[in-house]
Amino acid sequence: MTTKHEQILQYIQNLPIGDKISVRQIAKELGVSEGTAYRAIKDAENKGFVSTIERVGTIRIEQKRKENIERLTFAEIVNIVDGQVLGGKSGLHKTLNKFVIGAMEVEAMMRYTEAGNLLIVGNRMKAQKSALQRGAAVLITGGFDTGDDVKKLADELELPIISTSYDTFTVATLINRAIFDQLIKKEILLVEDILIPIEQTYYLKVNEPIQKWYELNEKYRHTRFPVVTDDLKVEGMVTSKDVISEDRARPLEKVMTKQPITVTLKTSVASASHIMIWEGIELLPVVDDQNRLLGIISRQDVLKSLQTIQRQPHVGETIENLIFNHLHKKETTDGVDVSYEFDVTPQMTNQHGTISYGVLTSTIIESVHRLFRAQKKGEIVVESMSVYYLKPVQIDYDITIRPNILEIGRKFGKVDVEVVSKGMIAAKALIMVQFLDR
Repeated sequence: MTTKHEQILQYIQNLPIGDKISVRQIAKELGVSEGTAYRAIKDAENKGFVSTIERVGTIRIEQKRKENIERLTFAEIVNIVDGQVLGGKSGLHKTLNKFVIGAMEVEAMMRYTEAGNLLIVGNRMKAQKSALQRGAAVLITGGFDTGDDVKKLADELELPIISTSYDTFTVATLINRAIFDQLIKKEILLVEDILIPIEQTYYLKVNEPIQKWYELNEKYRHTRFPVVTDDLKVEGMVTSKDVISEDRARPLEKVMTKQPITVTLKTSVASASHIMIWEGIELLPVVDDQNRLLGIISRQDVLKSLQTIQRQPHVGETIENLIFNHLHKKETTDGVDVSYEFDVTPQMTNQHGTISYGVLTSTIIESVHRLFRAQKKGEIVVESMSVYYLKPVQIDYDITIRPNILEIGRKFGKVDVEVVSKGMIAAKALIMVQFLDR
């Protein structure tokens, strides 16, 4: 049986793209309280199929897929530039494929403007009207208004015309930053990308006997299964350790591990990997916000996916990418000690012009990663890190990181790391790591 919250979400998803919705309308339409309606609308906004705009309201937009996440809707543009919608509100759900800065004659401007574009222009009504006629939306900078005929045309064509108080340079910077952030998000691997869906998942019911575990084990050769209620809510996990020496007629709910660790579709694969390694879990149930089973992820699939995407080029460059690209192995004369060189660029400094603590620790960890890869130990998870000596390293200085293995076993390793700059020790750290099973 679906909850009121789920019914509201389903209702919103079934609305046509571009429809405007409100808390009061939803509450009246579905006979729920305004509080319930408000929470569901906020959830829908988090899931990406509605967008709320100040002075306009909440509209149904197309839910983005991973492959086109970098494409912004005009509704998102309004929020990014603190804009006011002057006309064409019914087209706010549409996405833009390019923005054009109108800093030339109208005729020249139109050669670069086409359907699906956003023309960024000042108080030039002829250019605004021409852009709308070519199928492009318009963003007016400087806080200017526009003529009633332009607003009417925008409404007829369902193309937004937006006004912002920012100047053209600031607007272009804000939009570029938003697109850049979206590109970075696109590269982050989530559980939903590697999910084994429920249709291909084997699970057991709480009221079934242990005998059912043996039947699934015999048929599919798996030893771990989620245990769910009739409405698929995850209640536990059962493994071979739980059922061994137990009466096969006994209900699974009596032997299962209750309240198992679960993840959601939006959990990053890196986080899921950490949970699995730390807790010694081979399989994790994936649930929705009502704790209902959506599928599973296995430790093997998680590690395989991490190896596949490891060090793939990102369209949007993060600080981690900058660190990776600036860290180079230093050739040593004795051929025994391993060290890495790193140059401190302006992006990596704090407000005082010295290397930020976060960048320094990330550099140390990356050096340890590379050290163990060179030792054929594969991937690691950092268990603990203690920086017990630290001095400022200023901008444009080079540093040398010298990781030294103190202890190494089958599962764990201990490393002492020394950071040197200008011939002086700048930092010392002690790191404990755990090796990921291959």
